[in-house]
This record gives sequence, C-alpha cells and structure tokens, in this order.
Amino acid sequence: MKLRFFIAITLFGMLFYSCGEDKKQEDAMPKVEEVATDDFSYQVDQFADLKVLRYKIPGWADLSLDEQKLVYYLTQAGLAGRDIMWAQNYRHNLTIRKALENVYTKYDGDKNSEDWKNFEVYLKRVWFSNGIHHHYSTAKLKPDFSAEYLQEILTATNTTLEGEAFDVIFNDKDSKKVNLSKDADIVLESAINFYGPDVTTADVEAFYGAIEVDANEPIEKGLNTKLVKENGKLVEKVYKSGGLYGEAIDKIIYWLEKAEGVAEDENQAKALSLLVEYYKTGSLETWDDYAVAWVNSTEGDIDWINGFIEVYNDPKGYKGSYETIVEIKDFDMSKKMAVLSKEAQWFEDNSPLMEEHKKKEVKGVSYKTVIVAGEAGDASPATPIGVNLPNNNWIRQNHGSKSVSLGNIIDAYNNAGGSGRLQEFAHDEEEIELEKKYGQLADKLHTALHEVVGHASGQINPGVGTPKETLKSYKSTIEEGRADLFGLYYLMDPKLQELGLVEDWEATGKAAYDGYIRNGLITQLVRLELGDDVEESHMRNRQWVSAWAFEQGEADGVIEKVTRDGNTHYDIKDYTKLREIFGRLLRETQRITSEGDYEAAKALVEDYGVKVDQELHKQVLDRNSKFKSAPYSGFVNPVIVPDTDDTGEITGFTIKQPGSFEEQMLNYSKEYGYLD
Repeated sequence: MKLRFFIAITLFGMLFYSCGEDKKQEDAMPKVEEVATDDFSYQVDQFADLKVLRYKIPGWADLSLDEQKLVYYLTQAGLAGRDIMWAQNYRHNLTIRKALENVYTKYDGDKNSEDWKNFEVYLKRVWFSNGIHHHYSTAKLKPDFSAEYLQEILTATNTTLEGEAFDVIFNDKDSKKVNLSKDADIVLESAINFYGPDVTTADVEAFYGAIEVDANEPIEKGLNTKLVKENGKLVEKVYKSGGLYGEAIDKIIYWLEKAEGVAEDENQAKALSLLVEYYKTGSLETWDDYAVAWVNSTEGDIDWINGFIEVYNDPKGYKGSYETIVEIKDFDMSKKMAVLSKEAQWFEDNSPLMEEHKKKEVKGVSYKTVIVAGEAGDASPATPIGVNLPNNNWIRQNHGSKSVSLGNIIDAYNNAGGSGRLQEFAHDEEEIELEKKYGQLADKLHTALHEVVGHASGQINPGVGTPKETLKSYKSTIEEGRADLFGLYYLMDPKLQELGLVEDWEATGKAAYDGYIRNGLITQLVRLELGDDVEESHMRNRQWVSAWAFEQGEADGVIEKVTRDGNTHYDIKDYTKLREIFGRLLRETQRITSEGDYEAAKALVEDYGVKVDQELHKQVLDRNSKFKSAPYSGFVNPVIVPDTDDTGEITGFTIKQPGSFEEQMLNYSKEYGYLD
C-alpha cells in the first residue's frame, strides 16, 4: 500500500496515501517557509496547481558497478511500461498525448498568444497526470482554450485528432476517472480503462463473485486484466507478453532479464525470475509466488517495486495500476526506524482493538528508509512518500511485508521551499511553533506508524471475506483511515520516547494532532473546486477521521471551532481526550474490517467523509488564493546514462538531471512509446 499519503504535496502536513501508496498520492509537504540547504536546484517548473521538482540519488558512487547496472536495468524496465499507465487511465490518453506532443514540437505560429500559453499548460497538466484526468481529484482537466483553437493548431501541424478523442477534451463525457458516488454506477460512470465501456458494476460483481479461489491463499482476482464484453459475454484481456499491452511488456521482460543477470544474491535472482515468468504468462499464482520470493529477498542493497499493484484507480478495487520504484538502501535511517519493526507486537498487544481482532503474531514487518533511483507509471510524476507491500493479505500474514519510506523524495520536498500557509490556517502561535519545531518528525513517525504497525495490524474474523469483497468501494478509505488512526493513537504515547524515537513525546504528539485536524477539516479543501464532494479515498479518510473526532468531542470541548476575523480555525483543547477518541474510532474501524460490516463503513464514510461545508470551502479557497506555491508536487527523474568502452561494455554511469519537465516528457514518449 502506498503512502500518498498518490503525492500531492501540500503545505499543511504530511498526509497519508498508501502502495501498496504511498503515491501516488500524495500527501506530504513542508509546512513552513524553508530554503534549500545547498546549491542544488530542486524546483523545475510550476504551472496550474502543480509544481515539478528534482531529487538527488545520494550514495550512488558507493555502489559497485554491478549494483549500478542492476539499478539501471530496473529503471529501464520501469520506463518500458510507462505507457501502460497512460492506457489504463483512459482509453484515448495515448492518442491525445501523441497529437498534443506533435503540435507542441512542430507548431511554428504565434507562441506568445494566451491560447498557446494555455495549450502549453494543458499539455503539462496532461503529462503530469498521465492522461486527461487530474492525478488526484480524478476530474477531467479543463483546457483554457477553445476547440476551434485546438483544431487550428492541429491543422497547422498536419496533426490528426478527431472523433471522440477530440470531442472529449471539451465536452462533459467521461468527466471522472474514478466515480465513487453512492448514486452512480461506479464502473459504468468511471472513465478508467479497466473495463469495457458497456461493463456495469453488476457485471463486475457477478463475474468476480463467481470465481472461486483458495480460501487460505486467495489470488488477487482480476488484478492484471481488463474486463470487456465480447458478443455479450464477459471476458478478461490479460496483461502479458502476447496479450494486452504485450509490446511494452516484452520490453519490461528484456530489462528484467538483464537485471536478473546482475542480481546481488540467489533470493533476488529468484524473485526477478518469477517476475519475468509472471509477465510472460499473466498467471496470478505466479504473481503470488513472486511476491513471496520478493518479500523474503531482504539482504541486497537494491530493491524494487514493479507490477500491476495498487487498486485505488479501480472503483471496485480489483484492477492494479502499473507502477515501478527502484530503491537503494539508506542504511543510517533504516537502522533508526528498525526499532518500530522490532516492537510491532507491543503496539498490537497494547492497541485499543478488541482482543479477538488483534493478531497473536505480527510477522515479518520491516521498515526501511530508501533512496529512490527511478520511478514510472502510477508512481510518477506524482510519487508516494512511503510504500508497504505486498497487498495480498495472506502473504502479509504468512510471510510478512516490506515497508519503506522514500527518504530522498521527502528531503527534496523539504528543501524545495514552502509558503506562509501554516501561519494562515493554524489557530495560534503555539500551534505554529509546535509545527515548526516538531512537525517534520511527527510526519515521519506517522508515516512509519501508519505503514509498519497500522497496515500490519488487526485480523479478519474467520469466514469473513476480504475487505474488497465485504466493504466494496469503501475498502480503500476505511483501510487508510484505520492505518492513520493506529498511527495517531500512538503518536501521543510515551513509548515513542522510551524507544528513543523522540525527545519530547507530548510535544511531538501535539504537533501531529494539530496538523492532522487542521488538514482533515480545513486545508485539504484547497484541492477541491467549489461545489465538489470529496472523492479521493485518502482525502475522504482524513475528513471522516477528523469530522467524527470533532463531533465526538464537541460536548466536552475537546476541539473548539474558532471564528476569528471571519476565518475558521480548529483548536485542540484536550489532547488526551482526543487520543481516547482516536482509539475508539480505531477500535470501530477494525471491527468494521474484521466483521466486514458494509453498512457501518458506508455510514461512516458517507456521513463524515464525502460532503463539504460549502461556506467553509469558499472561505478556505479565498484565504488560500493569496499563496503562489502550488498545492501538488511531483518529480522528474534523474537520468542514468551508461558509459561504455569501444566494445559496448558498460564501464560506469553518469547521473544527469533533466533540464526541464517538457524535455523529460518528450524524451520518454520518444524512447519508451511502445504502445500505439
């Protein structure tokens, strides 16, 4: 699961989105005005509501040549599948991108006009989102130029874009990539390209409900397929060599086989071999075999995430989005955070969960800080800050999981500069000072607690189906809220100081609680357009957690709603009671998960997590309008360039930074455009 916690980064605290994500997600951001600590230029571009950053690869020179080759081959494998994510996001994305890029590179008309500038911004937004729907809100991007202007520049560059692929840019069709409205046919009315255009929610439920799986070791049904109707019959198109997206998958296989040849040890080589076999066959049994081998491959300095993984983009939670992250161990930080893994059972045993919902043995939880060397698919440009995998629950229970924090990504955010939003939305100077002094540490600990003990905690009652089956479209937001709550409960526990993770557990906990409530009730609203409901699972979970906690403590004045100069703030008056409230909600969300209580999940999310106070929303947008820093951030990737001798043998590598966002995007389309 991913801590995106999918990242938009905001200036209001590190939020949580889980990879299984952390993209994608979004959700971390420096909260105070900061400046870069060296001469490295972190910011590449800013446009619309987006900021594009760079990141370093510290420690690269300390790797052996074979380790560098392994990283290079794995990053190439990731980029080879980049277009799969574009195709998954929407059926016309690749056609539209090709046309827009052709215009961008060939147009020699007036490039100083407002129309052209708006066209450039629209193209950059499409690049950032891997398609024509916003990477976070999933709403269709609206161009600030007319259909007539687009047709004019298409004609001027001899570019063809017609029919539905042209019309959909401007009309109301396919307006949401993921539509989770309780009143919608969430499959039929979602633009995501996991299902044929005539496949309904009822079709999906009937098709996958009829597939029997091993009760003890169930496969992730439908993870790597597109479900379509052929002659009125539902059939799956499998992502594999020779199947759907086969041209790109063959390139992935090519680079993974080269990576296998320089694997650091036998366990790593075995995992890579199984991943190759999975891509060749599309077998979900092989995918599980790979996941077991991968989670048990722990000795190398290099690791990776590669496959069809996170199901957040599927309204029914079956289909995995293509994603890759290539990682190098950060040894110093990993040692510091290993203490949480070691103490995972203590956290489980002392949690407020019902005894029957606690795991008797938390297996194989590991947490490391890693250095990202490359990302693609669902992890790029908008990246998670933390990842916990595999997602298949029986593998997690029987073999453990890997949980990582993307250290250099977080560092890049922290060094890229901030704004005065904290001063605007915090209640008072005490809250501001707590955030400045303890906020970043609180964010890191919440990330770690969310991933290491949060997602690893709890168990489902015997005979109860998986959350995907029982909680349906509410599965993701309930799971992310459950993990958030586990972290929140322990952020105000002196155990953290006893373990040497903080110097002042109470101050760190207060900063964490302030930031979470501030974001859940106020500042995350800057991501929505006025009048919108909350759609994205992580935003929903932050709102329902915060709103429920506010309501539960209202009679006792636990959190006070303050209006000052016409502006709304929330002031926590009793942190101890708020912790108790978080504990009660954690207990209830675990009960919902363990018992598969769909109606309770629906009530919690719909009553507290979806609707927005429109008067408050307008106020927040007005207050935020004075700030120029974009609310969402993403990254270009460093370019790893092989150095070769006269025979073509790789002798080393040079790390280069792309000069611009458009340079990298155009190069990716040229070098890795394997799908038509």
